[in-house]
Amino acid sequence: MKLNIVPARTGIQWVKLGVRTFLKQPLALTGLFFMYMAVVLVISQLPVVGIVVGAMLVPAATLGLMAATAEASAGRFPMPTVLVSAFRAGKQRARAMLVLGVLYTVGSLLATLLGGLLVGTPTAPVATPGDLDAPQVDARTMLVLLLHTPLVVLFWHAPALVHWHGISPVKSLFFSAVACLRNFGALFMYGITWMAVFLVVGFVVSTVGMMLGGVAVARSIMMPTVLLLVAMFSTSLYFTFRDSFQADDVPGPDAAGPPGGGETT
Repeated sequence: MKLNIVPARTGIQWVKLGVRTFLKQPLALTGLFFMYMAVVLVISQLPVVGIVVGAMLVPAATLGLMAATAEASAGRFPMPTVLVSAFRAGKQRARAMLVLGVLYTVGSLLATLLGGLLVGTPTAPVATPGDLDAPQVDARTMLVLLLHTPLVVLFWHAPALVHWHGISPVKSLFFSAVACLRNFGALFMYGITWMAVFLVVGFVVSTVGMMLGGVAVARSIMMPTVLLLVAMFSTSLYFTFRDSFQADDVPGPDAAGPPGGGETT
């Protein structure tokens, strides 16, 4: 396994590849994304353990969506079973993915608790009369999201490294962080491009909705539009991994080896 250093403009290409691949199999990839969301919603409703179990499954679910993208990118139809690819590659890697889930859960809980300790009781943001219907985000939520940033860096490539390269959970976190830092320019352009896509599409959709029937219509079409954009974003994650690492084999999403070509080190 070898780290690739890519130019900053590759980040824009990752967005294009994500959108293009999504449009190859829009129904399948949308269905898998909503299936993932439904499972998370159901699990989160479980008393006491719901939130913990849901967090533990985040790395495995991320890998499942990446495996679905790998299938669609190769011209194959991603079946629902691809979502559980993390648990179909043998006991050792399934166990490693669960360990990764535990580490993610602990990190997320620590970030949330630390945010609560630093800010304390959530404070209501100041809003103008025109903003009363807008979503409100308090200081504690913003701090918690900020504290989750290192977690995102550590786990960005980790599930794929565990599944496709057979790397141990702890090492996968280290290699993920190194890859993100070494390819910061590409990931920055990737994030900026997606932000621009969300803003432009949101503006166009809300404007059309307002013209057709006012605020109610705009809101009714905005939510499914946002969910579709998030599904496209999840599709593009696979390409950030594929182009950041090289390996010899080119297997399917359930195979033990990595999905890219290149030298092994």
